[in-house]
Amino acid sequence: MIIRSSKFWLILLSLVACSRDLSDDPIPIIFFADVVIELGLTEYNSLKTDGGFKELNTGGVRGIILYRVNSATYFAYERNCSYRPNEACATVNVHNSGLFMTDPCCNSSFNFSDGNPSGGPAWRQLQRYRTQLSGSTLTISDEIIN
Repeated sequence: MIIRSSKFWLILLSLVACSRDLSDDPIPIIFFADVVIELGLTEYNSLKTDGGFKELNTGGVRGIILYRVNSATYFAYERNCSYRPNEACATVNVHNSGLFMTDPCCNSSFNFSDGNPSGGPAWRQLQRYRTQLSGSTLTISDEIIN
């Protein structure tokens, strides 16, 4: 059976044209209670040197990657990948080399200096949350600063 109705084709075309491109979805925004980290605890020893990092499963949509720039500056990145963020596997981890972050689901990579993509299909940077250091206590809030 051949459908010749122009109305049918118009409806089909509008459905195809209006279908969402999931790669362009923004990372969901989620509100969370402040994450307070006592940097003196042994579980945070990796943050005692510049370039150190720690993957956290708390805060954010899928957790946070905490990165030490220097003794006074820490970056807290959302672990939800910016490319197709609603896919179940869109979780960013630190690469085995410790030199960048990567999403094994889409093979995008991100740099630590600003969370910008450095490879793969992702084109948006990772969300970065506000951090505040007071003595040896680091607080991560849900305020997105980029």
